[in-house]
Amino acid sequence: MRQVGLLTFCASLIGYASVPNVERFLKRKAASVVWPRIFGERGPLSIRRSRAVLRQAGLSDQDASAIQRHLVIEQEVAETPLVAGNRARFVRDGEDTFRAMFAAVGAAKHHVNLEYYILEDVESDGERLSDLLIAKAREGVRVNVIYDSFGSVGTPDEFFTKLKDAGIAVLAFNPVNPLKAKDGYGPNDRDHRKILVADGRIGIIGGINLSKTYMSSGPGRAARSGGGGGEAVEKGDDKQKVYWRDVDLVIEGPVVSQLQDAFVAQWQSHKGDPLDTTGFYPAIAPIAGGEVMRVIGSTPSHHVPRYYVTLLSAIRNADKNIYVMAAYFVPTRAEKRALIRAAKRGVDVRLLLPGRSDSKMVIAAQRSHYGAFFRAGVKIHEAKDYILHTKMVSIDGVWTIIGSSNLDHRSIIYNDEIDAVVLGKTTASEMERMFGEDSAQAAPVDPQAWRRRPWTERLTEAFARFWEHLL
Repeated sequence: MRQVGLLTFCASLIGYASVPNVERFLKRKAASVVWPRIFGERGPLSIRRSRAVLRQAGLSDQDASAIQRHLVIEQEVAETPLVAGNRARFVRDGEDTFRAMFAAVGAAKHHVNLEYYILEDVESDGERLSDLLIAKAREGVRVNVIYDSFGSVGTPDEFFTKLKDAGIAVLAFNPVNPLKAKDGYGPNDRDHRKILVADGRIGIIGGINLSKTYMSSGPGRAARSGGGGGEAVEKGDDKQKVYWRDVDLVIEGPVVSQLQDAFVAQWQSHKGDPLDTTGFYPAIAPIAGGEVMRVIGSTPSHHVPRYYVTLLSAIRNADKNIYVMAAYFVPTRAEKRALIRAAKRGVDVRLLLPGRSDSKMVIAAQRSHYGAFFRAGVKIHEAKDYILHTKMVSIDGVWTIIGSSNLDHRSIIYNDEIDAVVLGKTTASEMERMFGEDSAQAAPVDPQAWRRRPWTERLTEAFARFWEHLL
């Protein structure tokens, strides 16, 4: 999943792009004292009604006041409102997530929109994705697909040809071959999103690609998981099965329209064939539950990186705890400083990070930052029995963000990403429970042992740190 060598070569051809300085924006917006907007089925809610909605989501007035300043900043950068009336549930690893995805597609009556960094002909319960999509197209369901041409470079062309021949609209994001590009070409610009929308009423978002990596299950997965993913990885003369731990969020309710908007905008900006959006937006926004949510779509074209700014703001306004599950943890200076300052002011900061990865360079760069975190009192665990691919943060037991964005430079500078913010104690509590279970199965990183690591590891870390903006 991380083809660092080729991307580094590409970056060397086009020059180095740096992480934008967003401090002036954050300081200006932090001075605002207005109440963040929350939308209901008939439009913006009053402050009194907004407070009532947050209480229904499990937030006390004290909780709401604690995150009010952050939500104002998030509102300004996200350009999408908080929306009440949603239901959200987590699905873990490949088996359970593919089952949820296939069920959503199978139940669709009008349309299915898919946007994935890696798109392969995966299977669930013996059914192939291509067979399911083609069957739905033959039923008259409109099926539209966006895939990243680099992330899906290993997918046989026959798979996409088969879909097109069945009448499915297929769009390759930023083709690897620049001669096939319909717009400006940037070899490092990638569509890293993972979006499924069915009938405008159900959406699935998170870190899980439609990749065969996630199809296997076995003893390497975490004990609680209902499924797992795996791929054969060379280790000496043996092949060792490695399983992937990941999380998606299944969403029902009016906020699904924001996922739909992101898909349509992507299709249009990359000059796909005319898209029939009839039925994309239900006439009556379905109210499915009590969760308050918004979707944040990020692209390099935004002057202010949306996910980056909202995460920085949330960390800086944290009061009790910050729990981070990060697949690729190569923080910017601002992110690192925000986490350290939070820990120093008494916030319980915990990081669950991979101990193994498909990119050894990322692991080395990740570990090069440990010293500063240990000095601040941050607790770090590394997952050992599987590759952690989850991208999720929970703050103060009331604010959770999950999606495709990594805590690295690439997600800020180069990638198109999609993430969902959930306000409420139900979702945050579930995230904290998963975090606790996975941390208990992971290995705590001992600061003293880390300081005694061999000089060869230190040298590798220093090299990786130098190139971390490309990882």
